[in-house]
Amino acid sequence: MMSAGSNKFETLGCRLNAHETDVIKSHAEEAGLNNTVVVNTCAVTAEAVRKSRQAIRRLRRKHPAAQIVATGCAAQIDSAGFRSMEEVDLVVGNSLKTDPELWRKLKVNGGEEARDGKLLVEDIMSVSGFGGQTGGQPGRRSRAYVQIQNGCDHRCTFCIIPYGRGNSRSVPPEEVVREVAALVDRGHSEVVLTGVDVTSWGIDLPKRPALSYLLRRILQRVPTLARLRLSSVDSIELDSGFMDVLAEDRRLMPHLHLSLQAGDNMILKRMKRRHCREDAIRFCEKARMARPDIVFGADLIAGFPTETDEMFEKSLDLIDECNLTWLHVFPFSPRTGTPAARMPQVDDKKVKERASRLRHAGVASARDYLRSQVGKNCTVLVESLRRGRTEQFAEVEFDSDQPARSIVEALIVGVSGKRLLAVTNQAKA
Repeated sequence: MMSAGSNKFETLGCRLNAHETDVIKSHAEEAGLNNTVVVNTCAVTAEAVRKSRQAIRRLRRKHPAAQIVATGCAAQIDSAGFRSMEEVDLVVGNSLKTDPELWRKLKVNGGEEARDGKLLVEDIMSVSGFGGQTGGQPGRRSRAYVQIQNGCDHRCTFCIIPYGRGNSRSVPPEEVVREVAALVDRGHSEVVLTGVDVTSWGIDLPKRPALSYLLRRILQRVPTLARLRLSSVDSIELDSGFMDVLAEDRRLMPHLHLSLQAGDNMILKRMKRRHCREDAIRFCEKARMARPDIVFGADLIAGFPTETDEMFEKSLDLIDECNLTWLHVFPFSPRTGTPAARMPQVDDKKVKERASRLRHAGVASARDYLRSQVGKNCTVLVESLRRGRTEQFAEVEFDSDQPARSIVEALIVGVSGKRLLAVTNQAKA
C-alpha cells in the first residue's frame, strides 16, 4: 500500500518518456495529487506494449486502492484497449499528459469526469502547437532536459511512434531559451535538448528556422550555460550551419547519437529512411573535421525484413567506417500496423545472432575508446559523489567524493568495465 499523500510513477521506453514522466511528477506534486499511480507506456515494439500492460497489472496488485492512470504512446495508440483494462482508472493521451491543468483537475483517488468513460485522449494527428511544460523537475539532477519538439512527420516503415506522438511540433525559440536560462539559474551545468525528431525543430515555425539557429540563440543568450547537449539526431536533417556551431562553440558537447538504423542502402530504402550509407559516413567525417574530439553513438537494427548476410555485414562495417563508439542495438521485431510487419521476415535465430554480433562489435569499440582515454585530462560533470560523465558521455568513477553538480578537471588513470577511472582534486565549476 502507498502511504497517504504518496504517488508512484513508472516509465517504459525512451529518454523522452522519462523526461515527460518528470514533468508529470512535477505537475502532480504541485497539484497535491495523492494515492495515484501513473504509468507512462511505450509502443515502439509489441514487447514494449506487453510490458506496459504487465506493469499496470503488477502495480494494481501492489497498490489496490490507488488511482491508476495510463498514458504514453501505447495508451495513445490503443486507448480503447487500455481503457478496457479493469486495473486502469483513467487513460490520458500524449497531447494532454504534460498539461498542468489536467493534473490540477484530477480528484484524489478518483479522476475528473472523462469525455468517454475512462478516456481523456485527443486525436493526436489533429494536435497543433506545443502545450505543456518543456523542462522537467529542476534542481534534482546535474543534467537537465528541455523538450524542444514533439511528433514526427516521417513514416519509417518499422516505426509506429508518429501515430502515438502526432505530427512534428516545435517549441518557439524564445521559450526554449527562457527554460534553459531558468535551469542554469537553478544550478544545472548541462542541458540536453530532447524530442521525438529533434533535427526537424523549426519546420512548423514562422520562417522555418533551422536547428543551428536555436543552438546559436541558446549559447548566445545563456552565456553561463556550461554544457549544451543534443539527444538522438537524424544527421540528414541537420542544416549546414550546424557544423559551424559545433566547431565554434565548445559548450556544444562533442557527442552525437545518430539515428542510422542500418548500413545497407537497399535496407535503408525499405526502411524509408532519408539517408544512404555514404551520407552517414560523409557526415561523420565532416563532424570529426569540425570537432576532432567528437564521439558518435548510433541506433542500429539487426535483421530488418529481407536483410541478407551481405546486407548485414554492411551494417557491421559501418561501425568502423563511422567510428561509432556507443551503440544501441535493436533486434528487429514486427510491429503490427507498420509496413515492415508485412514484409518477408528474417528467421528469429538469425535476427538474434546478428544483434549479438553488433553488440559484441559495439562493446569492443567502446572498450577501445575508453582505453584510448587513459592518461588524458578531461572535464567531468559530477552526477553523484563519485560518478560523472565526460563531454563525450563516457561514464567516470572518481577516487574520492566530488562537489555535487560541479564540473571538475580529472586525470583518467584506468578503465574498469564500462567506466573510466579518474583522480581529481580541483573543481572547475
